Amino acid sequence: MNVVKPTKPPQLGAAKSAWVRIPDGTKVKHRHEGHVGFIDGLTEIVSGPDRNPDGKTQYRMNIGAPDRQLVTESDLSILIDDEDLVIILRQKAPYRRAVTQSLHSVLSPDRFVKPS
Repeated sequence: MNVVKPTKPPQLGAAKSAWVRIPDGTKVKHRHEGHVGFIDGLTEIVSGPDRNPDGKTQYRMNIGAPDRQLVTESDLSILIDDEDLVIILRQKAPYRRAVTQSLHSVLSPDRFVKPS
């Protein structure tokens, strides 16, 4: 059983161009391939063109044990619940609300979708 430790949500006053990391445990959907899974950490990439806005990493997306896929932020949609809060494994509403606000500060509204 994976234990997802809560991370501190990013500061809300950050500049629009600042990168906000998607926390581990966040439920996501690959925008092009349709895989649904959750963020399972970052991997630093030493070669290849596709990276997150930090210029050095890709997300590990858990799409079912033991499968992981490396993806960039631009390939992901963030899944939200009926209250429009980001879905994060084992996290309560106040934390999910803070993460939702942080991610909305840097991602466009079309990147937030409800599970089908």
